[in-house]
Amino acid sequence: MSGILLILVILLLSGYLGLSWHFIGHWRGVSLWPRQPQREHFLLGVLLAVHAMVLTLPVAHSGALNMGLGSALSLLAWIMLLIFWTGSYFARMEGLQVFLVPLGAIGVLMAEVLPLPHTLYQVDNPAFILHLLVSLLAYSLFAIGALLAILMLLQEKALHEHRFALAKRMPPLLVLENLMFQTLGTGFVLLTFSLLSGVFFAEEVFGRAVPISHKVVFAVLSWLVFGGLLVGRKLHGWRGRIAIRWTLTGFALLLLGYIGSKVVLQFFLHKI
Repeated sequence: MSGILLILVILLLSGYLGLSWHFIGHWRGVSLWPRQPQREHFLLGVLLAVHAMVLTLPVAHSGALNMGLGSALSLLAWIMLLIFWTGSYFARMEGLQVFLVPLGAIGVLMAEVLPLPHTLYQVDNPAFILHLLVSLLAYSLFAIGALLAILMLLQEKALHEHRFALAKRMPPLLVLENLMFQTLGTGFVLLTFSLLSGVFFAEEVFGRAVPISHKVVFAVLSWLVFGGLLVGRKLHGWRGRIAIRWTLTGFALLLLGYIGSKVVLQFFLHKI
């Protein structure tokens, strides 16, 4: 790691950890400083810019993209935070920052402590880069959808236990639910495109036919679960606990296929 990159990583980790401490402290009602959304939003934007430099400097140096487990987690965390940061201009996404900002710190840390053998993907294949970006966007949106489902559970619990101070720190249940379905709908469209491009245009995207692996199977199962949820929402008005269970099940399948395969290949088979 170059000196400049090391400095950026240290600054980025410090910023993420400091902001995480602030958000978690406020969530628990013990923060030393009051919430200042505009300043927090600006600071997060600065951290995202630094994170982007940390991600792109190695690519610019080597001309290849590292998609080992640690680097993939860092990139996914950045995309999720970018979606949250951008979406905050258009919708109230309060509560997500408690999960996402610490996830940013974890992603950056994992990229540095998991520099195991991996495959470097050349960035001169536009079809592959498009497929990769669409896939990462889909996974990030589904992850945010799963976090929104968890927030719905926390909001329900807070209301049932009459913990109204905590409930006021989160958007209303209906807002969380609508935002979750909007996120899942967009993610479903992107995942559909990713699966179709991987199957029907494998030669252009990967330069070879893609074998049917457990990663593909889990992705298809996840697609079926999310598709079933969206159809159930449209035809039967599914919501509440039913929607939460389907959302978390679909995301768990996606996580098993993507992260699980990387863990097995990288740590046990020493591939990727």
